[in-house]
Amino acid sequence: MKISIDNREQQPFGFQHDRYAGTTTESGTLTVGDYSLVGLTDKTAVERKSLPDLVACLGVERTRFEREMQRAAALDSFAVIIEASFSDLANGQYRSQLNPHSACQSIAAFMARYRIPFMFCGSRIAAEYVCHSFLKQFLEGARKRWSAIVKAHGGNNAAQSLTI
Repeated sequence: MKISIDNREQQPFGFQHDRYAGTTTESGTLTVGDYSLVGLTDKTAVERKSLPDLVACLGVERTRFEREMQRAAALDSFAVIIEASFSDLANGQYRSQLNPHSACQSIAAFMARYRIPFMFCGSRIAAEYVCHSFLKQFLEGARKRWSAIVKAHGGNNAAQSLTI
């Protein structure tokens, strides 16, 4: 699996742990999100957020963030992965004047409006794991769909050679 990492990502995941064996990365410019799959950037992406970054996106940077959610909703698969717990957000464990209840309601509104999951992972390590797993599951599904298309058109096992 080859993951594309947006070159504007300030603290990119390394995917260096043994559990990511067979995963390589490539830096590039993504139109939406921070992580995607090489060759499938128009289909799937993941947006990574630290808690301070998320709070800024729900407050002072909301207009820009909402435009990104609109672009993301057009993809087949997209998720926002947060390196904190939901209770950190709900309890206001951040430096901002943003009301915690308003922040939580904003998350609920974005999820309902754009059908995009916001996954609170609790830590950076867990967020990296969820990002990798999300993209891997999308890739495996894409391989299965491609295989079914090839088979329906009388092809052989060429779909198994789909590597991204």
